[in-house]
Amino acid sequence: MSIRHGLLALLEDGPRYGSRLRTEFEARTGSAWPLNVGQVYTTLARLERDGLVVQQGADGAGHVLYALTDDGRAELRSWFDRPVERTSLPRDELAIKLAMAVGAPGADVRAVLEAQRRYLSEAVHTYTRLRAQALAEAPAHRDEVARLLVLEHLIFRADAEIRWLDHCEARLLRLAEAAATEPPAPPASPPAPPL
Repeated sequence: MSIRHGLLALLEDGPRYGSRLRTEFEARTGSAWPLNVGQVYTTLARLERDGLVVQQGADGAGHVLYALTDDGRAELRSWFDRPVERTSLPRDELAIKLAMAVGAPGADVRAVLEAQRRYLSEAVHTYTRLRAQALAEAPAHRDEVARLLVLEHLIFRADAEIRWLDHCEARLLRLAEAAATEPPAPPASPPAPPL
C-alpha cells in the first residue's frame, strides 16, 4: 500500500496537516487500512525531504500545513499512470500454512481449509452488509464512492480466496483418491546377511 502516494493524492485538494490527512485517508479507504498519525508525519517528512511537499505555514490552531510541490504533482500523475506491478509478491501466510500443513504428519489440512473458509465467509457477509449500507445512503461524495470501491475490492478478494480454497480442497481429494487406488509397493527385500 502506498501511503506516500495516498498522501500526495489527498494534498492535491490543498494544504493539510498530518492528523487531517490521516482522517481523510481512512475515510477514503473505508478504514480498511488504518494509519497511525506517527506514520503520517514520518511519511510527510520523507516527502518533504524528497521535494514533493513543503510546509506552508500553520492553520489557526497551530497545525503545520503541508502542500504539494510541482514535483509532487508530477510524481502523483506518474503514480496514477503506472500499473500496480505484482512482481515482488508479499509472503502469503495462508499459502505458506497450507503448504506446510500438506507435509506435516499431524496437520488436518481439511480443518485448516474449513477454518479459513468460515472466516472468509463471515468477512464477505460483513463487507456485503457494509456495502449495502453504503449503497442505501446513495453515495454522492467522492469519499463515499471511494469507500464503496474499497469495500467491493475486499468482497471480490475474499470471494477469490474462497474459490482458491475450494480448488485446493478438490486437488487434495483427487490426490488422496489416487493414492488410495495405487497398488501397494512391493515389500522391501531383507538386507543381505554380512559375510
